[in-house]
Amino acid sequence: MAETTAVQPAAQPVALPTVADPAPLGLAGFAMTTLILSLHNTNTWAAGAFSAISLALAYGGGAQLLAGMWEFKRNNTFGATAFSSYGAFWIAFWYLNVHGGFTAADGPVVVGTFLLGWCIFTFYMTIASLRTNGAVFVVFALLTITFVLLTIGAFHSSPTATVPDGMTKAGGWFGVATAAAAWYASFAGVTNTTFGRPLIPVWPLTRP
Repeated sequence: MAETTAVQPAAQPVALPTVADPAPLGLAGFAMTTLILSLHNTNTWAAGAFSAISLALAYGGGAQLLAGMWEFKRNNTFGATAFSSYGAFWIAFWYLNVHGGFTAADGPVVVGTFLLGWCIFTFYMTIASLRTNGAVFVVFALLTITFVLLTIGAFHSSPTATVPDGMTKAGGWFGVATAAAAWYASFAGVTNTTFGRPLIPVWPLTRP
């Protein structure tokens, strides 16, 4: 009988991502815009609000929205939902401040209800972030506190006030901390990817 030779299946090529990781870009856009607006809310540099409005459209809004679309391409539901939503948040923030057209008397309710919706969204995204990594979870936990304080501050603010009230200032400082955490997560993502090894820890929370 002729000797038979087992045919070994050909090795399958490793599928590579079709796009680079967009998370560092999305986090950086969020961090910078949040920092500048938060410095305004703390009344450290009140005029920084003008810079924040510009960043809200281009970097916090536009770049972050693009990052969200690329996360859809990478089949990352959490990243796609987060970056697309907060990109839309910043674009809506820009529109509200440039084209809102509401009166000063309506300001507390307009801003308060706007922020209240983002409190709810950020809270449940914080729960979902428990399956990502520690760095991202800290960003969302701090952001939830930030939105809660800013919402309370908005509803209790005076239409004629020229400086932020105490709750808004507190929200501003938590916003600064949120921006720092987001920049750390962005730095870790871009550095670890570029060097090809985990130089900057992010403390994964998912089970192996």
